[in-house]
Amino acid sequence: MNGRLIAIGDIHGCHAEFAELLERVEPTKDDQLVLLGDLVNRGPDSLRVIDLAKQHRAISLLGNHELRLLNYRRTKDASFLKETDEETFARLRPDDWTYLEQMPLTYESAELQTVFVHGGFLPDEPWSKQPAQVVTRIQVIDKDGKPRKRADCEDCPAWADLWSGPPFVVYGHTPRSEIYKLKWSVGIDTACVMGGHLTAYLLPERRFVQVKARRKYYG
Repeated sequence: MNGRLIAIGDIHGCHAEFAELLERVEPTKDDQLVLLGDLVNRGPDSLRVIDLAKQHRAISLLGNHELRLLNYRRTKDASFLKETDEETFARLRPDDWTYLEQMPLTYESAELQTVFVHGGFLPDEPWSKQPAQVVTRIQVIDKDGKPRKRADCEDCPAWADLWSGPPFVVYGHTPRSEIYKLKWSVGIDTACVMGGHLTAYLLPERRFVQVKARRKYYG
C-alpha cells in the first residue's frame, strides 16, 4: 500500500468536526479512509457526514446505529428504536440507504496485521466469523463469556482487555474521554457527539489526530 490508512471514530452526525479533521489529516488519493461505523444519529447532520464520506471514497463500516435503522426499515418493528433514530430515518435519501446496506462489518489490512471494526470481538472465536450483533455492539464480556453493553454489566471487563491478538484491532463504539490504547487494540471513540473529541488514527505511522467538538450535541 502506497498511502496511509486513516481510521476515524464514531462521527454521529458531527459534520463540522468531521470536515475539520479531514482538513487536519489532508487525505490524498493514495490514502484510504476507514470510518468505524455510527456515522449517523444524535448529532446535527447525518446526511452531510454520509456525503463527505462518499466524496472521500471512505470505507464505512457498519455500526449499531446503522444496523438499527436498517432493521427498522426491513421489519417496521419500532420497539428497537432509540431517540434520534426516527428523525434520521425520515431524512435518509434512497442513495443513503444503498450506502448503509453495503457497509461491511470489518476491514482488514493484512500488510499491517490490523483489523478495523465498529464494536469489537469475542476473544475466543475467529474474528472473521463473528456476526453483526456481536461485532457492532460488544463492549464488555460477562462471566459466561457473553458480549454485553457496558451499562448492563458495569463490573465486567472490556472485551479489549481480554483480546490478545493478533490481529491488532482498531475500533470505536465505546465512548471514552481518552484514547484507549492497549498492546493489541486501540479504541478511538472519544465521544465527539457528547462534547469530547473526534479522533483519527493514522497508519502506518501510528499517529493520532484529534479535533474538539464544537459543543455537546447529545447526552
